Amino acid sequence: MREYLLVLFVAMATTFLLTGVARQIALRYGAVAKVRARDVHKVPIPYFGGISILGGLIAAFAVASSLPFLGNSLQVAHDARAILIGGVVICAVGVVDDLYELDAITKLAGEVLAVGVMVVQGIQLYWLPLPGGVVSPSPAQLAVLTAGILLVSCNAVNFVDGLDGLAAGVTAIGATAFFIYSYLLNFEQNLDRATTSTLITVALAGACLGFLPHNFFPARVFMGDSGALLIGLMLAASTISLTGQMDPNAVPYEVGGSSLLPALLPLVLPIAVLAIPALDLTMAYVRRTKAGRSPFAADKLHLHHRLMQRGHSHRRAVLLMYLWTALIAYGVVVLGLVLFWWTALIVLAVAVTAVLLTTGLPRRSRKPLAKV
Repeated sequence: MREYLLVLFVAMATTFLLTGVARQIALRYGAVAKVRARDVHKVPIPYFGGISILGGLIAAFAVASSLPFLGNSLQVAHDARAILIGGVVICAVGVVDDLYELDAITKLAGEVLAVGVMVVQGIQLYWLPLPGGVVSPSPAQLAVLTAGILLVSCNAVNFVDGLDGLAAGVTAIGATAFFIYSYLLNFEQNLDRATTSTLITVALAGACLGFLPHNFFPARVFMGDSGALLIGLMLAASTISLTGQMDPNAVPYEVGGSSLLPALLPLVLPIAVLAIPALDLTMAYVRRTKAGRSPFAADKLHLHHRLMQRGHSHRRAVLLMYLWTALIAYGVVVLGLVLFWWTALIVLAVAVTAVLLTTGLPRRSRKPLAKV
């Protein structure tokens, strides 16, 4: 655990220090988020936060490779290198988009290239946990499924990146939830605790936390597509890599028994971690195609926009999105690993609190909203 904490702080400190440099580079080359009708910010904000996040990840991996525990695993070293190469490719695609605003097809082609680089190097699903047990489709089917998950994750996080600090905070919460699950599962089943999923998630959480002081409202720098696509890819890759290093029979499958939910967690938790971004992505796709518009056509009807339209402030809307992400991600981990009546009661209490905070309005917002 001490080595993981070191990786966390290295990623956090490196990203924090590099963000100021990235901001100056963005200003120098004109990579700035201009104020548009669908945007919330009122003044132009520089991009390139993704470069500092990538720098934090690279520093974290470099430190991990020299540590006596994490550095001795050849599998972790190979997978981390493959994932990092894919991250560099997709970050480069995002940098070009931040500079020149690529069209949707060109950007998607760049995302496919990054995903393909990772899949070719062996970062893919190897089995699927289902209620009846483990199933292993053909390698080609698993490769296609892996690529689809990675692409959806990239664009889901990119879609949710609409308020200051939102994408970074949501990703940090999701990454820590999966880290806790992966570490505890390996500990309880007496498996190797040096895994790619734990390394990537702890490094990703550190990088996002290091970026947040610069990005939380009012933001001084945006991560841009270079950051949103990168952290979406890293989050999905970390969960996918777990199937390549974990014995599928490590957790017993007993349909109807208490061990069924833990057995399904490798499949359920990635969905839970990305629940809010994925929901936003799905709603946007349905909304836009139903209106006869391109699914890539931007609008101001995302979940975070709707919260602000209800009268929530910028910061309150972001914090509510944090709360819902934590409720879903940590709730699945708690109920899956520690299923007792009191844990279920705690999760239910948090859920009720989240609903009340979301549907209720701040007092200062009630009167103006009533007049509309």
